[in-house]
Amino acid sequence: MIKTERKISTKFFSGVLNTQTKGGKMNSMDLKVAVFWCSLLQQIIFGEVEKGDVYQHLKELADQEFLFPNGQKKKPSLSTLKRKLKQYREGGIEALVRKKRDDIGKPRSFSQEIIDKAVDIKKDQPKRSHSNINFILNSIHKVQIPKSTLYRHLKENDATRLKLGVITKKVRCRWTRDIPNELWVGDFSHGPYVLVDGETYPSYLSLFIDCNSRYVVEGRYYLRQSLDVLVDSLLRAWTVHGVSEDLYLDNAKVYHADALKAACYDMHINLIHRPNRDPSPGGLVERLFGTNQAQFESEVRAGDILKLDHLNKAFQAWLHLVYHETVHSETNEKPRTMFQAALSNMKPINMERVIKFFMKTEERTVNPDFSDVSINKKLFKVDPKYRGDRVLVKYDPFSELDKVFIYTLKEVYLETAPLYNRERGAHKEQEPETVKKPKYNYIDILIDTHDEQLMKQAKGIDYKKLLQQQRWPFTSFIETLACLMGKTS
Repeated sequence: MIKTERKISTKFFSGVLNTQTKGGKMNSMDLKVAVFWCSLLQQIIFGEVEKGDVYQHLKELADQEFLFPNGQKKKPSLSTLKRKLKQYREGGIEALVRKKRDDIGKPRSFSQEIIDKAVDIKKDQPKRSHSNINFILNSIHKVQIPKSTLYRHLKENDATRLKLGVITKKVRCRWTRDIPNELWVGDFSHGPYVLVDGETYPSYLSLFIDCNSRYVVEGRYYLRQSLDVLVDSLLRAWTVHGVSEDLYLDNAKVYHADALKAACYDMHINLIHRPNRDPSPGGLVERLFGTNQAQFESEVRAGDILKLDHLNKAFQAWLHLVYHETVHSETNEKPRTMFQAALSNMKPINMERVIKFFMKTEERTVNPDFSDVSINKKLFKVDPKYRGDRVLVKYDPFSELDKVFIYTLKEVYLETAPLYNRERGAHKEQEPETVKKPKYNYIDILIDTHDEQLMKQAKGIDYKKLLQQQRWPFTSFIETLACLMGKTS
């Protein structure tokens, strides 16, 4: 028979253990194990179960599932329950803890001499692998130590690569700056799928965060990861918040574009790239990506697929209402509060000066019939005098593209060509040129020149000499005539 039920809190056992083990014989896991078995056997321990019913009570416990201290949920065996009860009765609560082996930390499968030799071989050449160490051991002692066992003993004897100074891993520190706009960190992240003209496409989040305040100076989803997307994000951030002293970016090819470098040099921005195969310095923006994915993108993915502009509108709302208004765990302040407290540190820039570094240039032939050029399926009217010419067309890819700039192939500026509709005939009809009297009369010059040449020729002829050269003696004439007539003189 079970006596009147009396529940004892497990905190009681913890208190008993704490008072009985101040010498440090048990660790925290030992305490949990001892309390667990006591809580199972407490009705027997405190005499709530008659002696004749103890076996039946243990069988009932063995048929139930319990959550063990190691996190596993299972049924305790009857033999284990009987053993634990016996241990408690003989040695008290401390007897419920598993006894530690006396040879813990000492080699059992291999002698201390072999372990010492392995440590000596490792220290002799710290870069030696386990296979090389075993090769040498086998040649000396005809024995090999398993990899895990060997590493455990090497670690206990401070003979690992790290302990011996072979691995020169960098010691990390938290990235921070004293005031806002000293350092911005930017990167791309994969976003949720979006709808574009009824089709689904993957999106990419381009984001820049201020290192000091953790304020997002610019964040927007795009359909690709390219230089024009990167520049579009930067231009938006620079327009609103000015420029930062340092700009930290990934080491991908897109971040090494000459146009970006030139713009940063012009604005005195120190452009820093993440070292190869060293992702740790980018942890600041990566943690923000994780927060965004957990709080915002998880909600987006749970619902219907959004259009790109709708996704960006929702993201801006989340930034301003949630992220910027939540106390950051690192700074213990709201990002917006910290960032706005140092608006005096903002350095505005001349956007027209900056945009010139990112203008696209394409070579085109001015249409000989319509006198226009085509860029991104848009038409821009060009002065008819350039029809058929090969020209350079420069334009701002981040604007609404309502005009382009026309240059010669030698980079000489010609004109600004506005957007127009070819079907409406935006070109004005060319008015016939008014006939002006020429400053230099070609006909008069032609006649005058000819007269001068005739005058020179007339002055140069000696008519007397010319007549003298043309006289034919009479006797010579008669002789020639007779000869021609076939008669002798």
